[in-house]
Amino acid sequence: MINLLKIVFSALLVFMCYKVINTSLESNLFEQWNFLGSIPWMRATLWDFYANIFIITLWMFYKEKSIILKISITILFVCLGSIATLAYVLVYLFKLKDGEGVKELLVRREE
Repeated sequence: MINLLKIVFSALLVFMCYKVINTSLESNLFEQWNFLGSIPWMRATLWDFYANIFIITLWMFYKEKSIILKISITILFVCLGSIATLAYVLVYLFKLKDGEGVKELLVRREE
């Protein structure tokens, strides 16, 4: 199961990096911000995004001990969205030892 998660999350990370870079080259978000903000679905999508970020950040605050790390990762989550989230989870997936599973991924390590 863990190997499958590593493959899926790695593929998603590569795909999201590609989509963000490709979209950034095609369109400047800051030039289109006023137009995008006028679209109700765009506003709903942003509310949805930040609700998800809030939930993921609460989990990350539970896992991490260092306040500096908590703040830094929160900033990355807000600024990079799924790219930062995927990278964060992948770091922990690759830190798992043989025999460890999803439970060890989700809970805090007592090191």
